[in-house]
Amino acid sequence: MSDQQTPNETELLVVGAGPGGYVAAIRAGQLGLDVTLVEKEAVGGTCLNYGCIPSKALISAADTAHDASTGADRGVRADPEVHLEDTVEWKDGVVDRLTGGVEQLCEAAGATVVEGVAEFVDETTATVRTDNGEDELSFEHAVVATGSRPVELPGFAFEDDPILDSRQALALDEAPDSLLVVGGGYIGMELAGVYAKVGTDVTVVEMLDEVLPGYGDDASELVRERAAEFGVDFRFGEQADEWTEADDGDGVRVTTVTEDGEASEYDADRVLVVVGREPVADTANLDALGVETNEDGFVETDGRGRTAVDNVFAVGDVAGEPMVAHKGMREGEVVAEVIAGEPAALDYQAIPTVVFTDPEIATVGMTEADAEEAGYDTVVGEMPLRANGRALTLNEEEGFVRVVADDDEGYLLGAQIVAPEASELIAEFGLALELGATLEDVSSTIHTHPTLSEAAKEAAANASGRAIHTQND
Repeated sequence: MSDQQTPNETELLVVGAGPGGYVAAIRAGQLGLDVTLVEKEAVGGTCLNYGCIPSKALISAADTAHDASTGADRGVRADPEVHLEDTVEWKDGVVDRLTGGVEQLCEAAGATVVEGVAEFVDETTATVRTDNGEDELSFEHAVVATGSRPVELPGFAFEDDPILDSRQALALDEAPDSLLVVGGGYIGMELAGVYAKVGTDVTVVEMLDEVLPGYGDDASELVRERAAEFGVDFRFGEQADEWTEADDGDGVRVTTVTEDGEASEYDADRVLVVVGREPVADTANLDALGVETNEDGFVETDGRGRTAVDNVFAVGDVAGEPMVAHKGMREGEVVAEVIAGEPAALDYQAIPTVVFTDPEIATVGMTEADAEEAGYDTVVGEMPLRANGRALTLNEEEGFVRVVADDDEGYLLGAQIVAPEASELIAEFGLALELGATLEDVSSTIHTHPTLSEAAKEAAANASGRAIHTQND
């Protein structure tokens, strides 16, 4: 990160250079504001440096190895070796390129980037502590973009060597022989897949009765069954209670308990604890600002990112669910435009969520249950991947595209996808929701053949009883 001096005053102070913070800084700079962006670690935040990007790089490498080793039915026979140290070095190179790119974009927008720790004194003043000392900075507006951090289980401190958080799990230079994953949410399932595919014996312990709660039973079941195929073992209804060194001194022994108090023990080389993330609202001396937080610790904002303090805004994970980078990025754009006097607001109904498992899960808008609870008469259409030509040529026939619409007018209300590249396919439905599109708008749009995207067209047509390549109900 560039070593710039803290100015005495600025129009906009942004605290935190994650996706929400750096986007707010860049957009505000584009709009002519004098911007100071303060970051204590690396530009790009958790997502770019220790989360989204590193994990997707490792997923890509693990998928490459797995595809090569399981291609016999397609005439490909190979026994690849995974050198995780080299993989991590490549991953770090990707991160460095992107971090450098963000720094250049900030510079091009005229934002001053300061490596340091910012703490608010009052509604218009902050101190910034750097290696060169502490300076006072006055500001007209502020954006709080302090992000989130992993939730730590009692007794499972991340400082203890065998206990890993997601950040540490993405930096191992050697795959452990065995890994116990505590938590079957999206991070746990993504990393369980990575390590299983590179040869680690992986067990996932989840206190609920299914992985990926909130993504739909059929989607969760499909992903779990696929993970089991490449070696992931699952234990449900159990909660990690304590750990000790293994009897032989090599690795750890974790004790879990059920609701009924029944205990089980698991031995592993490493333990990855991924039981959720929590907002970082207890730093930067936010109390001095007078902003309000809700019962979950998120800074409360209106539909344009403004907090209870008129000149202070909040974006990204600290500002509420869903804690995804693309929501934070859009919030960053919106608050910059609001501060600059531009008309802007965020539509929270059209924010996609994605799980980069195998296969991927992607959703946007309402599920059928959500829509009916909101009072809609719904119609649902679905296209199974087994009826999609491109899916079969990819040897990926398990999955589906599902759409939910208003039965009266046909307006699209939501979509759920379980498929390879679901993360890419969901964008079509996000745009459709943003534009108020109908089932006919989607189904009458010509989609390239043969592609996975045709499943979107067919699902929309199926909801209207007009699908060609799958049976209409």
